[in-house]
Amino acid sequence: MNLADFHFDLPERLIALRPADPQDSARLLVVHGDGRLEDASVRDLPRYLTAGDVLVFNDTRVLPAALKGVRPARDEIGADVACDVNLVERIDDHTWRALARPGKRLKPGDPIHFAEGFRATITQRLDGGEIELAFDQSGPALEQALDAHGAMPLPPYIARRRPADASDRETYQTSFAGEDAASVAAPTAGLHFTPRLLAEIDAAGLARETVRLHVGLGTFKPLEEAQLAANRLHSEWRRLTPETATRLNAARAAGHRCVPVGTTAMRTLESCTTPDGTLAPATGPTDIFLKPGDAVRATDALVTNFHLPGSSLFMLVCALMGTDVMQAAYAHAIASDYRFYSYGDACLLLP
Repeated sequence: MNLADFHFDLPERLIALRPADPQDSARLLVVHGDGRLEDASVRDLPRYLTAGDVLVFNDTRVLPAALKGVRPARDEIGADVACDVNLVERIDDHTWRALARPGKRLKPGDPIHFAEGFRATITQRLDGGEIELAFDQSGPALEQALDAHGAMPLPPYIARRRPADASDRETYQTSFAGEDAASVAAPTAGLHFTPRLLAEIDAAGLARETVRLHVGLGTFKPLEEAQLAANRLHSEWRRLTPETATRLNAARAAGHRCVPVGTTAMRTLESCTTPDGTLAPATGPTDIFLKPGDAVRATDALVTNFHLPGSSLFMLVCALMGTDVMQAAYAHAIASDYRFYSYGDACLLLP
């Protein structure tokens, strides 16, 4: 496997900093298995599917996981230190792994004050420059504090160009997100699905199901050769319930397509699939890594955004469609000024 096969040159001007308005007005590139391409709109999606096909959404909720705080001076001659903290993964109801800057000035035992009555203590340093934070609140009280004082954790390629603002609270959260706020990145293909589009999907006789995968910051990290060698990615928590698995198996047995919305929904389904293609319920971590040559057993079509060059997500869509097909599709998208990444346009992949 050569990582160079999965690279392409993307002009910075095509990185979307804001979503389409309204979000279901984004463009849709329809990619067929034989390489045919069609330019369409996200709202055209129902006409490319058939009544009885099942769209599978990831209903995870994004936590306002970007925090600004202060590490108080350690002594009378020291100075307070302003800190930027991005939560990465929940460990328990009051403890999180996090990235923090300036990392060299933060030590185990240091408190960080985020607001009046809202603070955390650094309990240990972890690999990869991460720290462990124990908050002074837990459970729903911690979620309320984060909601009040945190900002949406925009992807690095957006955050480098503008700060998160109030509008991101709406636009970087799917309209169908559940109650468990534990993701630190959005399942972005789902951002296109407004209540209007969902109503049109229902009217077309398409079914809807949900799975849950809590998205971590690992989704934005560049691939490493060690991950290729180990055939494993970062681990993320996912759930496919017995009831959902039963309905999806029945739909496919009746000849209908299973259509994950987003790579997180696809990874959830593929991580719960037996060798004969049957979906089995599961709850817990998955580090599944799909790349060309791997069997794709539960995915009959995929709705997804455009992904970073050389990323595991681009390799995933190549596993479904073939690398040559996807490189040609992305070349067309770039030439046609499609908007890329989390707030960008979408693809419908039809193997």
